[in-house]
Amino acid sequence: MNDIDAWVWWLIGAAALGIPLVVTAMPEFGMLAVGAVAAAVMAGLGFDVVVQVLVFAVVSVALIAVVRPIATRHRSQRPRLATGIEALKGKQALVLERVDGGDGGRIKLNGEVWSARSLDTDRAYEAGQEVDVVDIEGATAIVM
Repeated sequence: MNDIDAWVWWLIGAAALGIPLVVTAMPEFGMLAVGAVAAAVMAGLGFDVVVQVLVFAVVSVALIAVVRPIATRHRSQRPRLATGIEALKGKQALVLERVDGGDGGRIKLNGEVWSARSLDTDRAYEAGQEVDVVDIEGATAIVM
């Protein structure tokens, strides 16, 4: 055991912390692994065990205290750019053929002609009116 330098043990510890990071996808293990790498650097520079453990603890705690809240906030934010069907919801469209809740009709949405039906089955929209797209069901826009 004394034949292996301390920095090697710290790197083995970092690799061991990387395994649960990959398996559980918990970033805290990665932050602890970075702390172990920092301790390995201190060991490689010749610092004693007390300094190595202190560097491991300080780097790990600092990463968890600073990076984790940023990552959590970033993960909880909705994407800023809506794409696909989500991008069409809330857009305005022009009625090309009468749209009602039964047979539906046609609208021009984002330069394309879509089949559409009214959200309110008792409501109809005549050609030339502007409507708001509230949902997309298959290839049919639901408007109001």
